[in-house]
Amino acid sequence: MSTDTADGETEQSVSEPARRVPTRRRVEEVLLVLTGLLGAMMIAFIAVDWLRTFPGAVGALAQTGFEQFLIAGEWADYYLGTNVFQYPFMWRAIATGVLVGIVGPLVGTYLVHRQMALIGETLAHTAFAGVAIGIVVVGALGLNATNGRLVLVALVVSVLSALGLQWLTEHTDSYGDVPIAIVLTGSFAVGTLLISWGREFVSVPIDIEQFLFGDMAVVTAEGARIVAVLSVVVVALVAFNYKQFLFITFDETAARVARFNVTWYNALLVTMTAVVVVGAMQILGVILVAGLLVIPVAAASQIAQGFRETLYLSVLFGQTAILAGIGLAIWQSLPSGGSVIVVAIAIYLVTVALSDRSAALTTR
Repeated sequence: MSTDTADGETEQSVSEPARRVPTRRRVEEVLLVLTGLLGAMMIAFIAVDWLRTFPGAVGALAQTGFEQFLIAGEWADYYLGTNVFQYPFMWRAIATGVLVGIVGPLVGTYLVHRQMALIGETLAHTAFAGVAIGIVVVGALGLNATNGRLVLVALVVSVLSALGLQWLTEHTDSYGDVPIAIVLTGSFAVGTLLISWGREFVSVPIDIEQFLFGDMAVVTAEGARIVAVLSVVVVALVAFNYKQFLFITFDETAARVARFNVTWYNALLVTMTAVVVVGAMQILGVILVAGLLVIPVAAASQIAQGFRETLYLSVLFGQTAILAGIGLAIWQSLPSGGSVIVVAIAIYLVTVALSDRSAALTTR
């Protein structure tokens, strides 16, 4: 009888952790599916927002779908006591935030594990230089200076700078972070000089502080479309090249021995980072955009039990920071960038506390 009791206790002690792990995994999978559905819904909104400008039946059908989103926003305003969700600009801002909340931590997971966290900050500064170049060029040519066009110019400049940074890192004898520091400070210096010089020659009705600190009003229909397309491309590239990125992240030397095209994958990673940074810049601003790449990943690393779970949790934490941060910004009339980053830091501190608690329980 005592043997049966001991066996029963052993089976119970083994089954309890075994039961908890799958439950945790199932919860994560459900939340990831919901995040994916939310992202798909935001892409659908951006699509109907674009298609409603088309003539004929396509435009009429898209207009109907667009109006349904606005009706849902009116119901949200009614129940929440707000007066913002019924307007298209807010839907565009939320859609952009949701998408960058997915792709930002997705790319940031690889950057953090490769100790390349400063890459995001550097490319954000190059994006600022891109905005400055766009202001001067668009103003000098007498074109209509829209935020969407400036985002497009910033995207081109940021991608070219990312590739240039990758080339400098591989072809100079400096320490790894020296080219990063040079590009970071140099691009910001170029941006400030261009803006100061351009104000004397061109008049562009753009508030540069919106790009510095983030503002939901910066997001236009054109900017949201750019983010939607690029988000789909980034997710597809990460899914298709997951094993290659994983191999290079944890053992680049072995990847070279195995004749992987490490240079190509490094260039692809920094290019995707540039794409994400330009998209997130509209919500978070140049100064704070790197936080979305790093903080959710740092939080996930505290409690995750492997790289794949870190990837999943970082996306969930990033999405939570975006939604809660935008909600806080609306509720208290605060800048969206600072609100998102403060929420992300709060999540990080909670995971640190949970990690310490888990470690303490383990030692006992």
